[in-house]
Amino acid sequence: MSDRSVCWLLGDQLNPDLDAVADADEVLLIEAHEFADRKPYHAHKLTLVFSAMRHARDTLRERGHEVTYVQADSFGEGVAEFLAERPDARLRLMRPASHGAADRLQELVTDRGGSLELLDNELFWTTPADWRDWAGETGEAGPLVGDDGSADRRYRQESWYRHVRRETGVLMDGDEPVGGEWNYDDLNQETPPDGWEPPERPRFEPDALTRETHAWVRERFDTWGNDSLDGFAWPVTRDEAQAALDAFVRDRLPSFGRYEDAMVTGEPFLSHSLLSAAINLGLLDPREPVRAATAAYGERGVEPGGYEPAEDAASGAGATTLDAFASDDSESATDREPAPVPLNAVEGFIRQILGWREFMRHVYREAMPALASANQLEQSRDLPPAYWDGDTEMRCLSEAVDHVREYGYAHHIERLMVLSNFALIYGADPAEVNEWFHLGFVDAYHWVTTPNVVAMGSFGTDVLSSKPYASSGNYVNRMSDHCASCPYAVSRTTGEGACPFNALYWDFLKENEETLRGTGRMGLMYSHVDNKDEEEWTAIRERAAAVRELAANGEL
Repeated sequence: MSDRSVCWLLGDQLNPDLDAVADADEVLLIEAHEFADRKPYHAHKLTLVFSAMRHARDTLRERGHEVTYVQADSFGEGVAEFLAERPDARLRLMRPASHGAADRLQELVTDRGGSLELLDNELFWTTPADWRDWAGETGEAGPLVGDDGSADRRYRQESWYRHVRRETGVLMDGDEPVGGEWNYDDLNQETPPDGWEPPERPRFEPDALTRETHAWVRERFDTWGNDSLDGFAWPVTRDEAQAALDAFVRDRLPSFGRYEDAMVTGEPFLSHSLLSAAINLGLLDPREPVRAATAAYGERGVEPGGYEPAEDAASGAGATTLDAFASDDSESATDREPAPVPLNAVEGFIRQILGWREFMRHVYREAMPALASANQLEQSRDLPPAYWDGDTEMRCLSEAVDHVREYGYAHHIERLMVLSNFALIYGADPAEVNEWFHLGFVDAYHWVTTPNVVAMGSFGTDVLSSKPYASSGNYVNRMSDHCASCPYAVSRTTGEGACPFNALYWDFLKENEETLRGTGRMGLMYSHVDNKDEEEWTAIRERAAAVRELAANGEL
């Protein structure tokens, strides 16, 4: 056996500053194509993944690392090709996040005569041991999710989030949260006034390698969504990812919190960080955005709700254009005093990473493999064609799908309260919804989408939420401007022209009453169910059936 160790980096472990890389004598990357042959992934997603891998290869070589880069149909073929040249190599791999991947890759190496040592994954803040300590589990418990989708044990993100804040000291003042509150959600549910424009999204012009990769993707694979590079602006290198983080903290974080749940026609990005793809590729360590946000609060922090983005915009401050961001001599990009950072914005952003991202990763670990097929509501309908072509008169659904088709992205409220919500009350199969998200989003991996879509969005299991995230059109109307320009009337539940969300919502509650009544916080909703007479229920059922038929036929 050779004394030289080889760090095998997967396509979502692309950080050249990893300890695993520093401790290795050389680096292996295997660009396997088989997964992209199976299904029509978004062209931007494939371009991003493969371009980021190729840039990581070049960056590592520029830093003096010896890198072997293998292109193959499958990991098995790639491993065989590498071991044919290096049979004595000591391979070391950070444990992959996706269920079963570590065992499968270890078996691939062993079957081909090699050895593979699994390392802790540095690209998460917390460890499985941290989770077990919090959950009070010994690792000897039975399956978490049963065949019927019911959970043997249930976890709540808010409890985990507070625990991790205490353990890490993030946004803590001794034993108490900075500002005295753990959560400022009540301040983060506003919609921007008419005429407000968010800071410009930072863009990274595709270089020659990305363009070459994109042309190859279009030639090599059957893809879905926009296959032009015109809208592609994702970081593909660590340097670009760090620049994107800097731009967010400087220009977008101040207005992020107040409007983080809002939806605005023609504005797919608002003030969101757009960092999830870079974090999930490994280009950013999740600690970096958390520390950057807390540092910004330390330098520019104001009390919760203490910054009004609309007033700042009216004075001409707060926005950085693409040209300004890219220009070395731009006074507006580098010299303008950045806006204050309110505590509600920092806390809301940190909760997305330190709370939700870490929480979902651990729930996925604990609940797989049953989580992937969980379907406690026994939903079985196919996704409507509108999810693929965006062809619907529903303004909110059309906007959200078009964002995915164009950019491989939609923000978290569009994902949960439009795309997942409609699929849920329509009755779509959770596994099919999960696959759609996995194929279409640039930041999507199985460990990411499965707990978010199957458990949270589809309520396939109650392992992480006490009630379904289901709503009528009232939520969309409250948090967006979509309903004002939609041909469907959000004020109506029944009859032709009524908002499809409304009848579907009440029909969903009625159809799933046995499972949902009495769970979580559903008491108020079922008091409204009880107040409807049979004539109203007949009209609701007729409208819901009509909506489902129109949606299934691509005519909604």
